[in-house]
Amino acid sequence: MPPETVDMNESDIKEEYTRFIGRKILFIAILAALLILIAGIAASLGSANIALTDTYSAIIERFLPDYVSPSNLATNVVWNLRLPRILMGVAAGIGLAVAGSAMQGILRNPLASPYTLGISSAAGFGAALAILLGKGVVEGEYIVIANAFVFALLASVLIIGIARYKGARPETMILAGIAIMYFFSAMTSLLQYFGDADAVKEVVFWMLGDLDRSSWDTLGIVGIVLVLCVPLIMLKSWDFNVMAAGDETAKSLGVQVERVRILSMILAALLTASIVCFTGTIGFIGLVSPHITRMAIGGDNRFLLPASGLVGAVLLVGADTIARNIIAPVILPVGIMTSFIGVPFFFYLIMRKGREYW
Repeated sequence: MPPETVDMNESDIKEEYTRFIGRKILFIAILAALLILIAGIAASLGSANIALTDTYSAIIERFLPDYVSPSNLATNVVWNLRLPRILMGVAAGIGLAVAGSAMQGILRNPLASPYTLGISSAAGFGAALAILLGKGVVEGEYIVIANAFVFALLASVLIIGIARYKGARPETMILAGIAIMYFFSAMTSLLQYFGDADAVKEVVFWMLGDLDRSSWDTLGIVGIVLVLCVPLIMLKSWDFNVMAAGDETAKSLGVQVERVRILSMILAALLTASIVCFTGTIGFIGLVSPHITRMAIGGDNRFLLPASGLVGAVLLVGADTIARNIIAPVILPVGIMTSFIGVPFFFYLIMRKGREYW
């Protein structure tokens, strides 16, 4: 083959690869712009509607006060009431989606998520224990939050412990997660059966998932965990890509499969626990967001992880906006809306004609 033909082929390959990467980056950029738009709309709608331009002016004014002049109503409503809730939705959506994407990657299973692996169920049991019996790891106003966090981590420790005992195989971790999910769900149901009616109602509402408990303080805690955990998960994106070919292949290429799987599971569990202890058990975000992203840009985890986070944020903030306004002034729990979004998509995944997920 002539040398110029080889050079031309290499050039074509490089050009095609550049376009391939460019499409993924463009998708992420579009998601970021869409999230900014949806967040602005969410901050504008409510019992007191505010013009979209006034909403953005109220946000910008905090950083560039000399360039915009929003109304006092917009400033007070946006910063004191709506923005903490919206930013918590963004943080929770990113955290749950990245955790779900990481779990699906390390376990090579399309059904893996914080909800299906029992972490959310364990958090629900911890909250129910505090609400119905007043028993918790701490006393006072943070008893529900602390219980939910500790039991979510406990479920993760159980999964990881069983996996390490059996060699950290994906099948072992999935089966352990399902068993833990059913166990904690049964324990929660048992508590509800003997609980006071008003307390049971509070448990049910907590388990539906909601952003009402959002504040700047809680947002700060979740934000710190996000900043610590998400970059560490991103650093393992190449390992996830190699592990998609199978454990033996990954080991032959130098990936320490068991260590990567357990470390990633710990980080995903910490993300999930720090979110659900403040928001309750919001389902489907960690399950659906990675699938939407994978269908749009493929399974390269370098791009899949951040894009899944943005998709999760868009879905959760959008669902919460609908939940707040669909039958206003009644505010529906956002977990109901995410289920309405997730269930049809879940059936779509089932009905796909023989296509592989990876």
